Formats: sequence, structure tokens, C-alpha cells
Amino acid sequence: MALVAAVRGPVRVLLRAGARLPGAALGWTERAAGGGDGARRFGSQRVLVEPDAGAGVAVMKFKNPPVNSLSLEFLTELVISLEKLENDKSFRGVILTSGACPAGGCLVALSCDYRILADNPRYCIGLNETQLGIIAPFWFKDTLENTIGHRAAERALQLGLLFPPAEALQVGLVDQVVPEEQVQSTALSAIAQWMAIPDHARQLTKAMMRKATASRLITQRDADVQNFVSFISKDSIQKSLQRYLQRLKEKKG
Repeated sequence: MALVAAVRGPVRVLLRAGARLPGAALGWTERAAGGGDGARRFGSQRVLVEPDAGAGVAVMKFKNPPVNSLSLEFLTELVISLEKLENDKSFRGVILTSGACPAGGCLVALSCDYRILADNPRYCIGLNETQLGIIAPFWFKDTLENTIGHRAAERALQLGLLFPPAEALQVGLVDQVVPEEQVQSTALSAIAQWMAIPDHARQLTKAMMRKATASRLITQRDADVQNFVSFISKDSIQKSLQRYLQRLKEKKG
């Protein structure tokens, strides 16, 4: 499938190969207003899917307030929803919509084929882990570097930069910046371009381009988890995280 990210924040266009997580079942279905033949919305507590089988596209909306944090529960529901669409041959593309995209949200956007960001200073995108006193995992780093190049990625990662729309476009982190009310229509136009290409050719090309990054993650996943747990458990790191959270509380206050 093709994946497009749309952020009101980004919209992500997603043309996607498989992934799997165990977990929860989807909670409900209902007929989608204005959908294609037999189209039914379905969803769970944190993810809403609005399919249009006639167009071969589904819009997936994140609804895990207040900031769509990537909890295990949210990610499980997300993958179940994607698998449901992927197993239905009526669908060839998915548009993911979310809000601002720091850290893990940025990685989700980078995993998509095309990224569209609303032209609103409230929305930003980037890997800001160093601002919390931690470091981005190597697979975050690899994906960012693949997208914007080594030097720009090195600077962004060291400074924990969150890019507003114009800067995100300039550095190549997103592909388009459009008025907020045009985000979804732009995503639909963009995904049509991807779906015009024969699936097998596009998918094999995508796999070829991303093989090294994916293979490195698969072979080093267990070690990466162990290293992260060891790192995040250090007293100095916990104190740094607490200071960051306190600054956020003060800013909101």
C-alpha cells in the first residue's frame, strides 16, 4: 500500500508493506458518509479509519489525546487497522493524519512515502530527543539521514530541532506545505500519483531503497532495546527527563 502523511500537522501518504504487532481487536464499524460502495468506517479507542473502497484509499485519523502519544496500546491499534486494510485488496493507499510530529511521530511520518504539513506555526516536526537528555535510536537516525542527508541530520539530531512548516519544507523533511483546510485534499491528489504506478514496481523499488535500514533494525533490535532500557534507567537520565517535563509544565502554566 501507499502511505501519505498529512499533518494538521502532517498528512502521511502510506503505500505500505506488512508489519505485525499482537494485541487488541478493533472496536466498532459503521457506514462511512460519502464512502465508496459498501465502505464502512471502523475504529478503536485511539484510531479511526474512514475507507473509500471505490477510490482504493482510506483515511486513518489518530485520536489519542492530548498529543497522540505512541503508547503500546495506540501502536497495537494502528498496526491492526493497517493490517485490516492491507488484507482487503480494495485498498491500495492510506492517508495518515495527526497533529504535531516530534520524536516518534516524526518517525511515523518519515516511514511514509509522502509528507504534507499544514502551514500553521502550531505544527512542527523533528526528532527532539536531545532536548529531553536522551538520544534518538540508531534506526531513527538512519531514517532521518535517508530523508534529509547526513549533515542536516547530524545538526538536527544534536540540537533536537523541531522544524516549523517552512523550515521543514526547506530541509526536505516534508514534501509539501499547504493551508490547513487543503491538507486532506492535497493528500488525496498526491496519493493518486503514487497509485498510478504499478504496485509491484513501486513496492520492489521502495524495498530496495529501504532494505539496508530495515535489515539493520531487524538484526540489532534486541540489542537496541537492552541498550535503551539500560540508558533510560540511569539516575542522571531520569533527572534530565524530570527537568524537561517540569519546563513543559511551566510553559503551559
